[in-house]
Amino acid sequence: MTGAPVRTLLLWCPDWPVLAAEIVDGVPATGPVAVLHANRVVACSERARAEGVRRGLRKREAQGRCPQLTVVEYDPGRDTRAFEPVVAAVEELVAGVEVVRPGACAVAARGPSRYLGGEEAAAERIVEHVAQACAVESQVGIADGVFAAGLAARAGQVVPPGETPRFLADLPVEALGRPALTDLLRRLGVRTLGDFAALPAGDVLARFGFDGALAHRLAAGRDHRPLAVRQPPADLAVTADHDEPLDRVDAAAFAARALAERLHERLAAHGLACTRLGIEAVTAHGQELHRVWRHDGLLTAAAIADRVRWQLDGWLSGGGRGGARPARPTAGIIRLRLVPDGVLAQAGLQPGLWGEAGEERERAHRALSRVQGILGPEAVVTAVLGGGRSPADQVRLVPWGDERLPARPGEPPWPGRLPPPAPAVVLPDPLAATVHDAAGEPVVVSARLQVSAAPARLTVGTARPAEIVGWAGPWPVDERWWAPAEARRRARFQVCLADGAALLLAVEGGRWLVEAIYD
Repeated sequence: MTGAPVRTLLLWCPDWPVLAAEIVDGVPATGPVAVLHANRVVACSERARAEGVRRGLRKREAQGRCPQLTVVEYDPGRDTRAFEPVVAAVEELVAGVEVVRPGACAVAARGPSRYLGGEEAAAERIVEHVAQACAVESQVGIADGVFAAGLAARAGQVVPPGETPRFLADLPVEALGRPALTDLLRRLGVRTLGDFAALPAGDVLARFGFDGALAHRLAAGRDHRPLAVRQPPADLAVTADHDEPLDRVDAAAFAARALAERLHERLAAHGLACTRLGIEAVTAHGQELHRVWRHDGLLTAAAIADRVRWQLDGWLSGGGRGGARPARPTAGIIRLRLVPDGVLAQAGLQPGLWGEAGEERERAHRALSRVQGILGPEAVVTAVLGGGRSPADQVRLVPWGDERLPARPGEPPWPGRLPPPAPAVVLPDPLAATVHDAAGEPVVVSARLQVSAAPARLTVGTARPAEIVGWAGPWPVDERWWAPAEARRRARFQVCLADGAALLLAVEGGRWLVEAIYD
């Protein structure tokens, strides 16, 4: 518990969950809007209040009062993200901001009142700056303590020093924000904060417990804790401007290496490293380019430089691998900016306990990274297992050093997935084959997955026929039937040949294919 409360300036944005929905999701806050949590209204717009919508109403009752009501689900993450620019705007004028909750932030009033010309002038300046920077309406209250300043902000009032207990005395006990305690106090005849503050502190603690004692201190104008100021995040991005536009890959690579070393030094000075790197470039014609590179581990200075060089090579040469070639920028690059993302402490990634630590792994990493530096990022790839129905779907090739994420989630069930064991070799291009029964007739699979006869002989391409001594299946797959252009229907078989080989076959559209080979 603290002594005298700190003179506090609190900025409050009314109906913030509604405004956050407008900022992030584009829901017009000028219309009737209600934010719901657990099927009850937690915030609503001014238009909705005019129609009778109130906090605490159930969804059906709120829609009954306002049939045109737009319902938005409560999302605390959305509220927090949308409020961050407001906090940053306040920090441009004052230091030591505490985020009380999304939509409200507080700061000690002593500093801004001195260099902004008094408390009222500071309040007006902050409200005006937030409106200009973020296009958000807000109100400011100043009082002794965070709790009283929050109540003063709802009235846009500056409570004179020492007058906070008198300001709180006439407010209803509902201002405490504790519904259960408020209901009990009402039934006991305590209706205002002044009545509650007049009760003996020992009796309040004995009757209402610790939370009631905290509420009693607030009602008397005494905060139970000091301001917890927020530390503004450090600006870790590095930028380089070039008078001569960079239009050659070698010149851009040289500039990228120097910028990468600056970024690594800045991160190291804060004891940090990054796992994702944002690369931004601006051309002489104003064209903006942006790309994010992910990395499975901590990005060193050399790794940062390599990824910037690869990206600049892709932009300036206008070339891409395995697809359409993106257009080359119409002018050279005059500004290059590196933005670290996924920042964590240097000790945040620990090596694995078994088989992932030691000089051998480091030497292999340096060697493979050197090959990438010479031949490009896709010259060295590793396989990542994931979900899917066929062996080819379950494997994704990831460039060395990139984040090892599967293309498809592996946890959900995959109907039609092959049972173990998995094949040892998956052919990149399936081989055409024919399957005959003992009488020499082609084996076909009907639409109802009925096999015309037991497979007896397999012929792959122009090779000699091989006898089938065992087979299992079919495992049917009917994928994306709702999209005719992407629909695929096939059945797979496992077969054993007389020479000991085991193959995975698939029949699709009446054609037999060899997809994989078992060890």
